[in-house]
Amino acid sequence: MTRPRAVICGAGIAGLTLAWWLERDGWQVVLVERAARPRDGGYMMDFFGPGYDVAAGMGLLPRLSDIHTVITELAYRDPAGRGRGRVDYRTFARGLRGRLFSFMRGDLERVLREAVADRVEIRYGATVEKLADDGAGVAVTVTGGRTEPADLLVGADGIHSRVRGLMAGPQVGRLRRLGYHTASYSFADEELHRRVGPRFVLVATPGRQAGLYPTGDGRLAVSLIHRAEGALPADPTATVHATYGGLGSLVDRALGHCPTGADLYYDQVAQVELDRWHRGAVALVGDACQAVSLMAGQGASLAMAGAYVLADELRAGGPVPAALARYQRRLQPLVRHTQRAGRRTARWLVPDSAWRLTARSTALRAMSLPGAARLLGSLLAGAGRGGVPAPPPG
Repeated sequence: MTRPRAVICGAGIAGLTLAWWLERDGWQVVLVERAARPRDGGYMMDFFGPGYDVAAGMGLLPRLSDIHTVITELAYRDPAGRGRGRVDYRTFARGLRGRLFSFMRGDLERVLREAVADRVEIRYGATVEKLADDGAGVAVTVTGGRTEPADLLVGADGIHSRVRGLMAGPQVGRLRRLGYHTASYSFADEELHRRVGPRFVLVATPGRQAGLYPTGDGRLAVSLIHRAEGALPADPTATVHATYGGLGSLVDRALGHCPTGADLYYDQVAQVELDRWHRGAVALVGDACQAVSLMAGQGASLAMAGAYVLADELRAGGPVPAALARYQRRLQPLVRHTQRAGRRTARWLVPDSAWRLTARSTALRAMSLPGAARLLGSLLAGAGRGGVPAPPPG
């Protein structure tokens, strides 16, 4: 019996997760990735929720434990170095019953890439150029002119998805910009590493915030976010220096390591709002259709959950278009709920006024009160699993 064939555009978290589940279910999978090589770095994230369950079903929890970075506390400071609130990370862990990891996004991608390395084909430096869906399948033209016949094409190619544009034409949905720009990079600095220690240190003034934290390889990473409207700057490095200079000695020293070019990640903070995630035998997954933004968090967790739900519906059988429709119905309510939560909390995550900074400090101090872990756990659980059941063990 001929195995069904899937082409996945994008070898990030969503694409790699989907490739794992589809190959496990008997599909022949080809991954195409625009980048010339695997990506490293990214930013530190807290990983919990439905993605944790999906990783458990893939048998990856031991590897995620290996890349976990121990962060003892989240410490807020003003530019003069004065404390403005803190949260013991054990509070988060207790609230989630220990089901929490902290690691770099690039490290999660590496673990997922290793999990599929001998099972699926990954082609770097290639993307989808054209598609033709005849109702019985889809002909996918990739970079170089080669046409790949497939039973399914999935765009897992991020917030600026090319497949989304090819699938939906001019009606590509809404890229809701939240009014912030963000940047991140990592570097080596032993003295600064000692000063930061095992903490996530956040320095904030109204409208801008810089975070420093250790990575698993002994380096430091910087996460930056500030209020900004409009297009991306022509010189992101110059913008980072102009925006964050004078934010205190820790940040000023970190700015001395700010790279140029592709080594500096810089983008708008945005969400993708799309009414339809599929057409014929073509579907979207991850940020291509469900970007919730870093304001909402859980982007990687939801990307893995979305990949699992898509594979689960295909596993249930029936025509591919019907499975894609069921996938969207199951997951979209959870995505929309998370997006709304991110928009509500944006001004508290990056306060735009002195009084909001003060209010946030007060709330952080309350986190040390008895019962805070239980309350936090119920709030985090409020995101729910939606239509994402815990997968069976891999």
